Amino acid sequence: MPEPPRAVLFDFGGVIAEEGFHQGLRALAARNGLDETRVLQACHDAIYGSGFIIGRGGEADFWRALRAHISFRESDDEVRADVLARFRLRPHMLQLVHDLRARNIRCALLSDQIDWLDRLDARDHFFREFDRLYISYRLGKGKADASLFDDVVADLGVHPREALLVDDNAGNIERAVSRGLIAWLFTDEDACLARLAPLFSGQREISV
Repeated sequence: MPEPPRAVLFDFGGVIAEEGFHQGLRALAARNGLDETRVLQACHDAIYGSGFIIGRGGEADFWRALRAHISFRESDDEVRADVLARFRLRPHMLQLVHDLRARNIRCALLSDQIDWLDRLDARDHFFREFDRLYISYRLGKGKADASLFDDVVADLGVHPREALLVDDNAGNIERAVSRGLIAWLFTDEDACLARLAPLFSGQREISV
């Protein structure tokens, strides 16, 4: 990357916060003696198949679709509460967002999330930390559709090569790169912070 980015796009679950959905589903599988991989796939199929992830279906549609694939004894409310409790913000990542914005680098939350994200914000108040929010259930489009990245950079008023995506999903990374963005696969906080360190040291270049 010849110049620092003008905008950084952060995923939520797995980057800004712990991945509560996957953690909660693994716990659900363990409690009910279910295969973890099967539960994760069933949830993926239900949340996309019901349209819940892009705001075209409701929560009741999601639960019906999920229970059609797997059987578990907990109520919908109990599973939701457990999942939400596992989304824990990462303070160092939020500090990174704050520091980037202090250097006039725009920061956006770009996340495939259902409306439970509003409940998390009501609890933790993190929306205010970002310049823009691009959430799939609000947009009617998720990161599985590569054109979303075109929409986001256009809205931010930056060239694709001026935007950096930080995401923990390899497929999202590939799709962002295919649209001309710089994209880094998030593995852990320390690695992410180290990779972005040149932005705070006055260096003109950071590695792609």
